Amino acid sequence: MLVLVTGGSGRLGRSVLAELGAQGHEVVSVDTAPAGGDGVRAFPADLSEPGECYSTLAQFRPDAVVHLAAVPAPNVRSEIATFGTNATMAFNVCQAAFDLGVGRTLVASSPTVAGYGNPGGWLPSYLPLDEDHPVAPWNAYTLSKVATESVVRGFASRGRGRFHSFRPCFVVSPEEWRGAPSQGGGTIRDRLGTPERAASSLFNYVDARDAARFVRLLVEGADEVPGGETFFVCADDALATEPLAELLPRYTPVTEELAASLTGTAPAFDTGKAARLLGWKPCHRWRDELTETS
Repeated sequence: MLVLVTGGSGRLGRSVLAELGAQGHEVVSVDTAPAGGDGVRAFPADLSEPGECYSTLAQFRPDAVVHLAAVPAPNVRSEIATFGTNATMAFNVCQAAFDLGVGRTLVASSPTVAGYGNPGGWLPSYLPLDEDHPVAPWNAYTLSKVATESVVRGFASRGRGRFHSFRPCFVVSPEEWRGAPSQGGGTIRDRLGTPERAASSLFNYVDARDAARFVRLLVEGADEVPGGETFFVCADDALATEPLAELLPRYTPVTEELAASLTGTAPAFDTGKAARLLGWKPCHRWRDELTETS
């Protein structure tokens, strides 16, 4: 297939391009500051502008679009710019894909839609979190991602093409295991050594290569998955040196009773849906990756 990957120069985008290319798909990286790899065609485009977005998809006529481009986190830009950019790009991409008959459209959301990190207080209804857990957006970033998921479901309901969304956890690229700065600054070892930093995201993470493999499986198997599905994409352990049953009550508002279900190295997120519908399971764990690179 010809797959257009927006945000292809980002930490997840680079791995998605590599994974799809390695499996024989033709890929095009679309980014305002494109950085393609070997065999990757790079094309600059501002997808927040409807005409440019439509023109870009019309030029390439891809079989699938993987939409990763976004303001990547809270406090990177103003609240207005964050919401407007993310929600507008998601709508523009889905509208263009629908109008042009793109068969598969996969859009990145975020696990933050669950509401954790709210300074006004937040408690989960249950743990681990799964896709049925209520969303509780509280800032422009989380609101933009809830809006994005709604856009995807809206287009999926029209019955033409396949539209899905996924929530990749804190993405760790291969070079970050070797000490490169991670998202938000510092290294992965720094994050492990200061639990209060990782606590704000409930100690979640996913290796970029695992997330990229999920993307490929969903791109290839989209016709077998009901339209409008949303998936958590996370590692099968927590980015922590102690059990979350101990860490969450210590560093977050989560109570001991709620955290008690997370035994051993279990994460706060359930990826069972991805396993059931796509056969996806993460392969990379921080203990193995840091041992190999130490």
